[in-house]
Amino acid sequence: MKQNLNSTCYKKPNALVWQRLRKNPLAMIALCVIALFTLVAILGYAITPDKTPYANEQHLELAIKKPGFKVKMLKIHDKEEVPTNFFKNMFFGTPSSTTNIPIYRYKETANTLTYETFTGDNPNDGEIKTIDKTTKYEIVTKHYLLGTDRYGRCLLSQLMIGTRVSLSVGFIAIIIAIFLGVTLGAIAGYFGGIVDKVVMWFINVVWSIPTILLVIAITFALGKGFWQVFVAVGLTMWVDIARMVRGQVMSLKEKEFVLAGKALGFSNARIIIKHILPNVVGAVTVVIASNFATAILQEAGLSFLGLGVQAPTPSWGSMIKENYGYIILDAAYMAIIPGIAIMLLVLSFFMLGSGLRQAMEVKQ
Repeated sequence: MKQNLNSTCYKKPNALVWQRLRKNPLAMIALCVIALFTLVAILGYAITPDKTPYANEQHLELAIKKPGFKVKMLKIHDKEEVPTNFFKNMFFGTPSSTTNIPIYRYKETANTLTYETFTGDNPNDGEIKTIDKTTKYEIVTKHYLLGTDRYGRCLLSQLMIGTRVSLSVGFIAIIIAIFLGVTLGAIAGYFGGIVDKVVMWFINVVWSIPTILLVIAITFALGKGFWQVFVAVGLTMWVDIARMVRGQVMSLKEKEFVLAGKALGFSNARIIIKHILPNVVGAVTVVIASNFATAILQEAGLSFLGLGVQAPTPSWGSMIKENYGYIILDAAYMAIIPGIAIMLLVLSFFMLGSGLRQAMEVKQ
């Protein structure tokens, strides 16, 4: 009987929510887009064209090349290979063990390799050099599907590693926001009285400060950097969750199952954690989806202002900052492409949140 009761109370509602969500084409498209971005972020350097740390291989002679550009690359094996494993390469990249030289053309003889270095769009301007055939080398054709930036870096690789930054900021910021918001909201809603007044006063103070100004202030206090952005964004996103959880707990604490728990002598912590909060998960999930999108926007805004993730770590916001000057030139794609990536990911989270809200609507 107990097993049937658990199945009825918990498994069927979750299955019903998923069934409703599957019938929403926009929500499913959004879920697929988020899954794709997440897969790219997890695989990271394992699938990027530029596998060096931070995708930071620079060739100034290849600066601002159009999407689809390709060039012959002479790889001279003159460095010691650093032993690494697959997962370390996937998460941190692999230092290049070769000296890479873009070239126009080359000619091999029995003992030497003669090549002309790449200096621009016009051949015959490069320097003619010769190396001995005893040198270990290889010549490959390197493709830049999205072109290069002003430093000659692969724009596609920068964009893919930037996905990891945006999703990481959103994920860790949401964890911080959930911990603070659920804890303070549950305490205020359950105990009421002076506790509720103090918590609500603090919530209203934080609520009254413009979010971007509060993020900038926290960033100045903590300093610029990767982890500082996580904390700064997370400390400004808990207010929505706290207000929502407080209202839900105030409603649920008057229900019969809570009164029964008090009559049985359960502690307040047990009632809140095991009996009230599981009934708030659905509403919290909807807020999390929209807050995730907000965190990505805030990180991009901070990086654009130079207060977020610092170079050489690639970020969508910093990519826009570095390349927005080319919008009025013939290389607007350098700033537009990361902007489109931000738009797609943020829109997907909002669409997913809307789909979850509709799927969890009791009246349906």
